[in-house]
Amino acid sequence: MNDQVVGDPQTPAPEVKGEVVGPTRKQKAIKEIKSITLIISVVMVFRSVFFEPFRIPSGSMIPTLMIGDFILVNKFAYGFKLPFSDFSLGSINWSPIYIFKRDAPKRGDVIVFKYPKDPAVNYIKRVVGLPGDSIKISNKVVYINNKKIETKEIPGKEIMSDMDDKFRSYNLKFYETKTGEHTHVIQQDSDNYYKVDFNERIIPKDKFFVMGDNRDFSYDSRFWGFVPSENIKGRALFVWFSMILPFSEHAFKFRPWRIGTGIN
Repeated sequence: MNDQVVGDPQTPAPEVKGEVVGPTRKQKAIKEIKSITLIISVVMVFRSVFFEPFRIPSGSMIPTLMIGDFILVNKFAYGFKLPFSDFSLGSINWSPIYIFKRDAPKRGDVIVFKYPKDPAVNYIKRVVGLPGDSIKISNKVVYINNKKIETKEIPGKEIMSDMDDKFRSYNLKFYETKTGEHTHVIQQDSDNYYKVDFNERIIPKDKFFVMGDNRDFSYDSRFWGFVPSENIKGRALFVWFSMILPFSEHAFKFRPWRIGTGIN
């Protein structure tokens, strides 16, 4: 008796053309590199054009901003720039190319800008004087167009409780004031008479006079002059994190209550 064949004896066996294999290790690596490069490029463009985080390393803007605050800056607050057109590094300093401009900085805005003496360094201060304004300071009182910026002394106990240790030993007084449409607090050292006056000057076109809210501990326009409009990177929006890192020159602090604080 003949052996029976299982299956359809009329269906030919499939031809084996070779084993199908997936992408090689090299191809996978190239694909990963492309993906990472794309992600980094998108993030860098976003930071250059829309929003960029910064960390506050010094106390020149206390009590508005504390040492260790991490802030978010609106890079298109004053116009939409071509990505990376305001790049600065070492001796390289490019002026921004605006695709379209919006309103210029307003009095009282807290801005991040390239320090005019070294554009590779970013500074943050408050706009006090606008182009065309006359500005003078007499006995620490600021006058814009011969009009005094009013201040009102306020208790500083709550501010002092959050103060960085570096400034606790000074004879500080706190004043509520209004710069433009921005109501905020400044602080002054009653024992400091180093820079109490600034002779009257007219602010040139396309330039701004800026000051720190920590008036006696701020290196600003009183010392090095005006900020050109092309140096301005954006307007500070809010604090998204606040911590002085361990092993820094300042004592460790974590301030969760400052997270989400708007910058006025």
